[in-house]
Amino acid sequence: MSKTQTNTKVVSGNTDFGQTGKFVRENQKSLIFIGVAIVLMVLVYIGYQKLYLAPRETTATNQMYVAQDFFSKKDWDKAINGDQGYPGFVKIIDQYSNTKAANLAYYYLGIAYLNKGQFQKAIDNLTNYRGDDNMLAAEAVGGTADAYVELKDYDKAETYFKKAIDKSNNKFLTPVYLKKLGLVYEAKNEYQSADDVYKRIKSDYPESSQAQNIDEYIARVEAKL
Repeated sequence: MSKTQTNTKVVSGNTDFGQTGKFVRENQKSLIFIGVAIVLMVLVYIGYQKLYLAPRETTATNQMYVAQDFFSKKDWDKAINGDQGYPGFVKIIDQYSNTKAANLAYYYLGIAYLNKGQFQKAIDNLTNYRGDDNMLAAEAVGGTADAYVELKDYDKAETYFKKAIDKSNNKFLTPVYLKKLGLVYEAKNEYQSADDVYKRIKSDYPESSQAQNIDEYIARVEAKL
């Protein structure tokens, strides 16, 4: 490489750095404004979390325990609507939206409506629940499937039972949803699919209560194949 070529590259590099510096000088006010805006956004977010959302979360959690107690006693109406100054799950969702307590209230409310036979309301609330707990999330999806069964929408029931099986993935809930899925297949006259599901219970979950009489279900569907 010649000396001339080397100097040319150095000059070219210096020119690039000069252009960068020129850009910073010409846009200094804009860059400062952007930096300040980012800092303010971070401070607003922290303030929202600590000064607004956290106190609301605490209040909602403290108020919801009465509704949870009614739920555990299967007093569905009081769990839903509250009693003697204590809010039910409907009010918790309405007054404390965007809190973890309100999100959990969707689950409780959906199950309560399911037990009351108000199946569309059950679906509306259970599908609004967003939980990280796999067991609870599986139960919410499974409850949605149960509601669709009651509405005789077997295609959607099938979809949600499959989701519940994927989410649960344990020896307690999975065989429950497998058996319910098998019954949905029977309702749809899809006997081979029902047979496959029942045999999966027998092979994969032999200790479950669902497996105890599963041979009867297998024999029933195989008679229709």
